Amino acid sequence: MKILFDSSILIAAFVESHPKHKSAFSFLMKARNKEFQLFVSSHTILEIYSVLTSAPFNPKITPVIAKQLIENNIKNIAKTIYLTGEDYFKIVEKMSNSNFSGGIIYDAIVVECALNAKVDEILTLNTKDFLRLTNEKSIKVSTL
Repeated sequence: MKILFDSSILIAAFVESHPKHKSAFSFLMKARNKEFQLFVSSHTILEIYSVLTSAPFNPKITPVIAKQLIENNIKNIAKTIYLTGEDYFKIVEKMSNSNFSGGIIYDAIVVECALNAKVDEILTLNTKDFLRLTNEKSIKVSTL
């Protein structure tokens, strides 16, 4: 089984005060134990770093701690999916053809990575846009 985590799942897994921390952390531990193959998009890694270092978490997450969380829990256990320059133009074409605008394009990057990696499932805390983007595709979208 191949599961791609979006940033919301990984942030919840990393931040103990997050309301979904226990369930997200449980899924991260399943990935560590190789119960499924974990995938992330390269874009997600940068988004996680941005959120971890700028959100008002208590205690504050420093850039060094954010880097350690990412390396220990993503770099060392997940397969990172990268897009080509042509993939980005394909995403813009898909968004235009579907009349989608705004921030949904960032979730479209994650979906394109999922499609390229042929994952079985996308795990997210924000299913709405992912469901719109995967309509009639073979990728399951799940939440905790």
